[in-house]
Amino acid sequence: MFGELLRQRKQTAEEFSQEAERFARERGLNATISPRHVQRFASGRRADGKPLGLPQPSTRRLLEGMLSVPIERLLEPVPDAAPVVTDDDLGLQARIAAGRNMDMETVGLLRQKLDITRVIDRRLGASALLGELRAQIGQMERAMRDVLSQPIRSGLAEVLVDASALAGWQSLDQGLVSESWDHYNTARMAAREARSPALEAYACAGQAVVLLDIGEVRAAVELTNYARTIAKGRVPELLFAWLTAGYGEACAANGERDMCMRAFDEALRSMPASIDSSDTPYLVFDSTHLARWRGSALARLGAREAVEVLSDVLRRLDPTFTRAETALRVDLVQVFTATGEKHEVAAHAERARLLATQIGSQRQRKRLTSLLVSG
Repeated sequence: MFGELLRQRKQTAEEFSQEAERFARERGLNATISPRHVQRFASGRRADGKPLGLPQPSTRRLLEGMLSVPIERLLEPVPDAAPVVTDDDLGLQARIAAGRNMDMETVGLLRQKLDITRVIDRRLGASALLGELRAQIGQMERAMRDVLSQPIRSGLAEVLVDASALAGWQSLDQGLVSESWDHYNTARMAAREARSPALEAYACAGQAVVLLDIGEVRAAVELTNYARTIAKGRVPELLFAWLTAGYGEACAANGERDMCMRAFDEALRSMPASIDSSDTPYLVFDSTHLARWRGSALARLGAREAVEVLSDVLRRLDPTFTRAETALRVDLVQVFTATGEKHEVAAHAERARLLATQIGSQRQRKRLTSLLVSG
């Protein structure tokens, strides 16, 4: 009977325990009842399933005084009684209720916010954005734990992949290599939640750049090849071309010139006749960016033809792509250093240093310094 009275009062075990403490204090009773004992009294049974015996006289007076019911009736066991709602239960119910508030419209708003972040990032750099993006990722991760609708979970996971991959790239640009790696791992796990080979391949290819930066070149070749393998025939043409170019970049870093050039040729063949990024909103890629990657690969290989390729891209590059121009200038420094053209090295190094400082790119500043010292 006690359990039924507790439900009628709409109290948790913790709330009843607190009320009992106040009741006893106000009436001068030397008695307390803990939330655990409230739960046992509510079930009428001990932890081993046996019926409860009579409580101590002080506890008996407290319960009978509060509820005006003889203790024998209060402690009658109730078969299959509904469980007492604890604070922990209420907390979980609140989380699930909040999860139900996540709908496709909210997912769309998160996507819009991320798209704006991406545009600002490529213009101004990551230094002012990374903290906010970390907070957004944490918010989405917490929400995903409590969303029950699979379509909404999948939609939210897709945005989480994009956000984590962008944070991975920003962290790498800021010189935070370990954090970048972790963000890409989050992106890969979220891609599996979204059941999207396209997004998993995208996250893998991004993570491979981290491997290149720490000198794990062979691992980068393997990871980019894996990304292409899971993507082939299952992703939009534009994404496959981007993945293949990433594989070519890794091959160049590993000194595999022939494999590198074949990959870039395949990437060019895979490029769609007209760019429609509606299927790949997380990807900014076209023939100009492909040529930039090819030029960068040629620069890694020390090929003189990189100058012509990169110079042509520099003329065509959208001026709002500040980070891309920074990387391109550093590539030109690399190839002109190799050819011994000091005047060109100085000109591009000065511009690259200015841009890298402007966007706060620790990655490109470090790379530039290394080239100038070794040159």
